[in-house]
Amino acid sequence: MNNKQINCSNGIDRFRIPAALLIIAIHTGPLSSVSETADFLFTYCFARIAVPFFLMTTGYFVLSPCLLKGQKRNTGLKKFLVKTTAIYLSATLLYLPINLYAGHIPLTSGGLVKDFIFDGTFYHLWYLPASILGCLLLIFLLKKLPLSLVFPLTCFLYLIGLFGDSYYYALAKIPSAVTFYDFIFLFSSYTRNGIFYAPVFLLGGMLIHHYRKSFSKAVLIIGFGLSLLFMLAEGYLTYSNGLQKHSSMYFFLLPCMFFLFQLLLQLPGKSSPLLRNISLLTYILHPAFIICLRGIAKITGLTARLIENSVIHYFLVCLLSLVGSCGIALLYSYNKRSCC
Repeated sequence: MNNKQINCSNGIDRFRIPAALLIIAIHTGPLSSVSETADFLFTYCFARIAVPFFLMTTGYFVLSPCLLKGQKRNTGLKKFLVKTTAIYLSATLLYLPINLYAGHIPLTSGGLVKDFIFDGTFYHLWYLPASILGCLLLIFLLKKLPLSLVFPLTCFLYLIGLFGDSYYYALAKIPSAVTFYDFIFLFSSYTRNGIFYAPVFLLGGMLIHHYRKSFSKAVLIIGFGLSLLFMLAEGYLTYSNGLQKHSSMYFFLLPCMFFLFQLLLQLPGKSSPLLRNISLLTYILHPAFIICLRGIAKITGLTARLIENSVIHYFLVCLLSLVGSCGIALLYSYNKRSCC
C-alpha cells in the first residue's frame, strides 16, 4: 500500500466505529420506545449506510488491484477470503450454543446450506458469507466480461434485489414476479445477500479507488446530504405505503454511499489497525452483549429500565460492546507486540 492509500485510510478507519454502532442500532431499535416513525427513519433508513460502507471498504482496499491491467494475482483478495471465512466459522461456533438452545438449527441439508451461504448462521452474520460470495461473483464477472458490462450488470442485480426488498409488494399483483421471487426465497430469506446486494457496493469501492476522481468537500457534503434526504423520503414512502418486505435496499442508497465514501477519503491521517479490530469485534460480539444485558435485566428486575427503554438499552449495548471489544483488541495488540 502506497503513501497515498495510507493517508486516505484515516477517514475510513475513523468511520468504522460509528458504522458498527449503526449496525447495533439495526438490531436494537434505539428510538422504538420514543417514536415509531423516528425509529424507522434512523434505524431502517439512515443506519442502512453501515453495511455498504464496509463492502465498499473491501472493494477499495482488497479488490481494486483486480481492475489493473496485467494483474494476474491478488494476494490481498486470497488473504481476505481466508480470513473472512475463518472469522465466519469462529463466529458460527461462538453462537452455536445459543442456536441449539433456541432450536434454530435447520434440520435439513437444504436449510443448512441456506443458512450458511445466504442467511448467516446467526442473524447478524449474513454479512460475512455475503461479502465472500459477492467478491467471488464480482471477480468471476470481471474475468469474463468487460467492466463496461459488469457495472450495469451489478446495478441490474441490485435492482432485482430492490424489488425483493423495499419494493416487494409493488409487484405483488404480478404472478410471474411473485413466482420469480418465491423461487429466490427458497435459497435465501432475503435479497440482501452476496448475489443481489453486495456486488454493486464492492465494485463501487473498486471504481472509486481506480479512477480517483477528485470532488470538492462542498460538493460531496451537498451530494451526501441531498441523497440522504431523498433516501429517508424513499424509505418512509415505501414503508408507509406497505411496499416493504424488508428495508435494506433503496434506490438512493447508491448515490448516498458514493458521496459519503469519497467524503471520508478526504480526511487526512494514517490508518489504524486497532480501530479495524475494535469495529470487527463490536460487530461480531454485540448480539452476545444484548443477550447478557437481557439476562442481567431479568435477574435484577430492571427489564423496564434496561430493555424496554430503547434509548438506554441501545446505549448500554453499545457501551458493553465497545468496552469488551476494546479490551480484547488491546490485549491482542499487546500480545502481538510481545511476540515480536
